[in-house]
Amino acid sequence: MPGITRIIILALTVFACGLTVSLAADRVPSGNRNVEQPTIPGASVRRTKAGKTSFDLKYEKVRDLLRTDSALMGKIKKTAGAYGIAPIHMVGAIVGEHTYNVDAYDSLQSYYIKAASYAGNSFRFAYKDEGIADFVKRPEFGECSGFSDSYRLWTCREGVWQDRFRGKTVGGTSFANNRFSAVFFQPFYAGQTFGLGQINPLTALMLSDLVHEKSGYPKLDETDAAGVYKAIMDPDISLAYMAAVIRKSIDDYKSIANVDISGNPGVTATLFNIGGSQQRARALAARNAGGAANWPEENYYGWLINDRLDELEALL
Repeated sequence: MPGITRIIILALTVFACGLTVSLAADRVPSGNRNVEQPTIPGASVRRTKAGKTSFDLKYEKVRDLLRTDSALMGKIKKTAGAYGIAPIHMVGAIVGEHTYNVDAYDSLQSYYIKAASYAGNSFRFAYKDEGIADFVKRPEFGECSGFSDSYRLWTCREGVWQDRFRGKTVGGTSFANNRFSAVFFQPFYAGQTFGLGQINPLTALMLSDLVHEKSGYPKLDETDAAGVYKAIMDPDISLAYMAAVIRKSIDDYKSIANVDISGNPGVTATLFNIGGSQQRARALAARNAGGAANWPEENYYGWLINDRLDELEALL
């Protein structure tokens, strides 16, 4: 009898192990899926030409900043550890942003000085004199009222904007045909940069709860625009939001598409650049529903990170 019991236990153990393996997420192979770099958007090309520089020079500048600033690298490693991600993902996001979207400052201290220049400024998130707090009280947003966590709440509100307000006239007010973040959350001139991580204010509001949980920073309030800008301009806090974006992307792809992107910094950099990890994970899951094995692909921004991966990992 004991022998039979041991056989049954062994069989159950083998079954359980097999079940665990079958449920494990498929790990995205390292490297790029595209042999050549995908096309770089014209806006990025024009911005770089206007600055009388080149992508190569911008890449080298941010690479050298990371190489020589031990304090910054220490903060990156510590923050990555708090969010359970490899620091190369944060390095990739910073390099991508400062190669294609902005030019790096010469030192970490310059980012602190830039952040300080925003302190005390009086501004708010609004559109045509309607503040964001009043706007989201409109009845169209009633379906979002049941969400208490910041990510689902603001994701829901962004969806309502997209479906019911973008490019339409509602209640006598005509709304711009543009992204929610661009219409309500960019009170400064076009092309305004948002610090070391280049975090969008709406993204920061979405991830406020996660950053509060992991890093202990105060939760953000949409009525305190200056507080939101402090979070995305201050290098220390901005790094936490960068890590939160990457952590959320990895989790979305694993839970929605059963794909593990944590070993491919080019893919996480791509998602950091284009956003929408939930929607993109759902789209990938739909493509693979019949048993296909499609992998997420890197864009021009993520392609660079994978292409220079050895050099970037050496910085760590």
